[in-house]
Parts: sequence; structure tokens; C-alpha cells
Amino acid sequence: MRNMITVSHSMKDSEYGNILLSNVMVTRKRNLFMGRTWRTADIKIGVTILVVHLLALFAPVTFTWGAFWATVAGYVLRGTFGLTLSYHRNLAHLSIKLPKWLEDPIAWLSIHRYHHQYVDSEKDPHSPIFGFWFCHMGWLFDSGYILEKYQERKNVDDLKKQAFYRFIKRTYILHLSAFAYLVYVFGGFTYLVWVVVRISLNRFQLCVVNGVYYLLFSF
Repeated sequence: MRNMITVSHSMKDSEYGNILLSNVMVTRKRNLFMGRTWRTADIKIGVTILVVHLLALFAPVTFTWGAFWATVAGYVLRGTFGLTLSYHRNLAHLSIKLPKWLEDPIAWLSIHRYHHQYVDSEKDPHSPIFGFWFCHMGWLFDSGYILEKYQERKNVDDLKKQAFYRFIKRTYILHLSAFAYLVYVFGGFTYLVWVVVRISLNRFQLCVVNGVYYLLFSF
């Protein structure tokens, strides 16, 4: 989808300057922490990410080769089949067709479709014009921004009409909880720690990829 809004990249257009090592302009700032209203969804996301990274600190003292290779396998499966194949190529871009059991929920798809429709503009759900931190992961703590722009998520009506996706959306936390429970039963605290190491690596990978993207394509 092409960008529907033209964003100027001239230094004179912004009092905030540009993203480091890039000519992508920061035209507005959002207060992501102090002095803002934290919605329940923001608090849940914040606590979850905090817990994940605190657990990851136990990785050096819980290391086993079994847990390490399970993490590598999970990293490849999630990245290849979860994000790239299902979320991205299948659902966001409709470029392939998959069995229903490989497809996933509504919220991520809505945000990603809006991202491609309004990429790098004020309507982009994680736009770089609010700064690198916001476009990397700050938007995750700011659900009010999404509600301001797209409260009804009208770009995923094709999924909302299907009972399968509505069920996944309603029970998503149950799937995550069941997975965490099974990991703990199978491998104890060690494997649980290394599952969150995989999650932390995914966030680090996104940070690196976003940084490289702006270095290569924003000049």
C-alpha cells in the first residue's frame, strides 16, 4: 500500500530535528511516561515487558544446551512461520494462502495494514515522525494513540466476520498462558527463562533492523 500523506524531511520544518544518523524528521513528540494517562492496556503491556526482561536476566545462571537449542528453534519458528509467513505475507499482504491453524489474530494485522497504508506519516500507528523510540516500541505503551486514529479497526472487517479470528482474539491470553505452563512443566524455570530470552532477542532484532533501515534508506 502506498503512503497517503507526504511528509517533509526538511530540517527547517521541525523544531525536534531528525532521527540520529538519518534524515527522517521528528515533527511531533508524545509523552510516553510521566504526565500522561495510562490506560489498563498500557499498564498490562508495560508490566509484561518488564517481567520478560527481568526473567531474561536469569539466563546466564540457568543456561543448558537443551534450553538454548529450544530457544533457537522457537526463534526460527516464530520468526519464519509466525511473523513472516502468517502475520505478514498471509494476513497483512494476502500474498499466500495458509491453513486456518497457521493464521493469527486481528489486532496485529490491523496495525500493520494501517502502517503500510500510511507509512512514515502521522497516521502510521508506529510512525518515526514521533521519534525512533516511539516507532521501535514506545507505541506499545500508548494504546490511546491507536484509539485516537483507528478505534474501530475498519481495515480488518474481513477477519472480524470470521468466527475463528473472533475466537482467537477473545482467548489470546489463554493460549499464551497454556504455552507458558507447558514450557514450565516440560523444562521447569530454566526453559521458561529461555523462552523469554527468545522474546527479548526478537525485540533486540527489531531495534537493529529498524536502525539499519533508517541508515540505509532514509538518506
